[in-house]
Amino acid sequence: MCPHQPHCPSAAHSDREAAHIVASHPEQGWSLLCNGVLLFEDTGELLPDGQIIAPHRPLGSEHIVTAA
Repeated sequence: MCPHQPHCPSAAHSDREAAHIVASHPEQGWSLLCNGVLLFEDTGELLPDGQIIAPHRPLGSEHIVTAA
């Protein structure tokens, strides 16, 4: 169970990346979150149940199209 107040979102929630970092290894490109999610610098994730979430980087401003 998460010791933080308010509690971190679980690995099953869509906002799971908002959990606190408990171990960070930027030289290896990953961080372990309080909810057991491994978050990689390319925005990919490995969930505690073994499920893989593909990288999902947001589009940069050069890819945003605005209506005239």
